[in-house]
Amino acid sequence: MRLGRRGHCSDVGERSVHRFPSQLQPAEAAQSRRHSAGSAYAAPAALAFLRFAAVNTQRTPDGSRVSDYDFELPDHLIAQQPVAQRDGSRLLVVDRAAGTIAHRQFRDILDYIPSGDALVVNTTKVIRARLLGTRPSGAPAEVLLLKALGDNVWEAMVQPGAKLQAGKFVAIADDFRVEMLEPTERGTKLVRLHAEGGVAHAIERYGHIPLPPYMTRADTADDASRYQTVYAEQAGSVAAPTAGLHFTDDVLSQLSEKGVLRADVLLHVGAGTFRPISVDDPTEHVMHDEWYQVTANTARALNGVKAAGRSVWAVGTTSMRTLESAAAEDGTLTATEGTTDIFIYPPYRFKLVDHLLTNFHLPKSTLVMLVAAFAGYDLSMRAYREAIEQRYRFYSYGDAMLLV
Repeated sequence: MRLGRRGHCSDVGERSVHRFPSQLQPAEAAQSRRHSAGSAYAAPAALAFLRFAAVNTQRTPDGSRVSDYDFELPDHLIAQQPVAQRDGSRLLVVDRAAGTIAHRQFRDILDYIPSGDALVVNTTKVIRARLLGTRPSGAPAEVLLLKALGDNVWEAMVQPGAKLQAGKFVAIADDFRVEMLEPTERGTKLVRLHAEGGVAHAIERYGHIPLPPYMTRADTADDASRYQTVYAEQAGSVAAPTAGLHFTDDVLSQLSEKGVLRADVLLHVGAGTFRPISVDDPTEHVMHDEWYQVTANTARALNGVKAAGRSVWAVGTTSMRTLESAAAEDGTLTATEGTTDIFIYPPYRFKLVDHLLTNFHLPKSTLVMLVAAFAGYDLSMRAYREAIEQRYRFYSYGDAMLLV
């Protein structure tokens, strides 16, 4: 096991087809993935699994290559809006020991977490990081704020990047401008924000909720609340820790009354969470880094839970990555903060987390590989196939999966 950027751990045609690498004819493997809104879908999702064969006939997919995690998803299963009630989503329950899959509702999570166990949540808050403005020519421009660096300087993604060189400005409003400074090695830019009345106020007033790229709509007033967890506190993320979006104050209260301990951690989610892996060998992938924190109170509480022989339930991959970044090899925690570029993929020995609540993730992403590391490659892919067959909703505003 290594800590670092390249190791296991440092921290839809007539129909859209959900493709798993071990299950398609080579000719089908050449078809492009279709994620645009409005694509025709004429056949039930279950038909997507009628024709199975290996993409690469030279090997059987086993989770060791990034291509083993490639699949296509019917467009209509990509959730564009949240369900009416936070806890009204569905819950696919995967029993890792028994190798079974059950279909429940999210509120049934109350039946699974026993008294004495700990529920770990990420209390980060999404900022209004998407700034829409105009270039001096009057043409549109977009700035996505990624990380505050001090003195009103931010690292950002800028479009159109080639048109916006150092010294150019993007006007967001009459009293809010973004100055281009210099490019970074990561393909982003350093920018300086200029605002009358303070930068933080201007971001909150003029910024937009940075919905993920697979949501093919503009943000609305409802997203300001629904794309946040009910326990969000510390601003700093450009994407929500989406597994936590299902929780309501009532569900959390019932868990507390049951004797389930809540422990808070913090990881500010970066835009890299949506970036697919561009190499097939996972050891060659350069992971994005994110800032995290585990307080002394959380460390003490979780150490006590483990010492008592109880279990730790991580809410989302961000909580999982935080805990596995901070834990010592023996699973103990101490107060810590810093940046993590932990990349968890099979095989990986988990040091602290016993159970995981997560959403359904993008193909060929670090997050779907994390799920496979936790539940096993074959069981994870079977769960994803069944989720599509049963028409679960995918991605940020989608349904949830509980790995017990």
